[in-house]
Amino acid sequence: MTNNLYQIAQERILILDGAMGTMIQRYQLQEEDFRGNVFKDHAFPLKGNNDLLSITRPDIIKEIHRQYFEAGADIVETNTFSGTTIAQADYHLEDAVYDINFQSAKIAREVADEITAKEPHKPRFVAGAIGPTNRTCSISPDVNDPGFRAVTFDQLVTAYYDQAKALIDGGVDILLIETIFDTLNAKAALFAVQSLFEDIGKEYPVSISGTITDASGRTLSGQTTEAFLISVSHVPLFSVGLNCALGAKELLPYLQILAKEAPFFVSAYPNAGLPNAFGGYDETPEQMAEATKEYLELGLINILGGCCGTTPEHIKCFAEVAKNYKPRKVVGQLSMVDSQ
Repeated sequence: MTNNLYQIAQERILILDGAMGTMIQRYQLQEEDFRGNVFKDHAFPLKGNNDLLSITRPDIIKEIHRQYFEAGADIVETNTFSGTTIAQADYHLEDAVYDINFQSAKIAREVADEITAKEPHKPRFVAGAIGPTNRTCSISPDVNDPGFRAVTFDQLVTAYYDQAKALIDGGVDILLIETIFDTLNAKAALFAVQSLFEDIGKEYPVSISGTITDASGRTLSGQTTEAFLISVSHVPLFSVGLNCALGAKELLPYLQILAKEAPFFVSAYPNAGLPNAFGGYDETPEQMAEATKEYLELGLINILGGCCGTTPEHIKCFAEVAKNYKPRKVVGQLSMVDSQ
């Protein structure tokens, strides 16, 4: 499947899914949904811990994956954005991390295989979503103590290693380190997955996606897009890209930098515009498809999807537009087999 993925990415633009959280909100779930039977006696509130739904409401997560695949997605992300011990500590659920990631990967794998069996000419893939955690390794959270850090590099490495192992055990095809606002966090994740590959004696494609936090064009930890790319290019990545924070139009100049410089495939999955006064997202599928069309016309990307506020309707529009364009050409891009 890995070799197939590299081959397909050179032949056409791959479509990634849209937002998981946006879709979960449609179900208007209550505390009981997040608890289920497994966590019904847990001493702390769990509502809002979306990753838990892979255990307590797998029917919902499966249906969301299925909707994205049926809309035209080649790749869906596992429901594991907050699947580290660091993020789950907010809910006192560090001990549940392996099960959260394993079950999330297993669910997505089952749906991907189900759709692939129906349409063998278009294989579907699963990306293990590895979020940035809710802590930053480069910046102090205490304005009065600039030298203080809420997390260490080694703690991040351990958390990312454990998450990645469970995702691989559950059957993912790719590891996607996403929404990176601090490149030191990303470096910890990359070190963790490379250590894991050495330990298990097998490599998987690794994608990384940063987030530009505002019109300055920098990440939260202060790096420009080019600096971010240079900082992670020591790893033979499958793709590098940008997601979240900005809408499709605002993301364009930074994708142009990646497209010019990156020796890997380039991905983009923007939000459905900038957040409105109520924290929602207003760009329609048609508006987003029109905005991302410029990426395609300029030959900037290989992978296109959606982040906050996007739905299967958005992904369907992306897939319809993208099929008319060729993917960005990557000079010297090697498959994992070729590079070994």
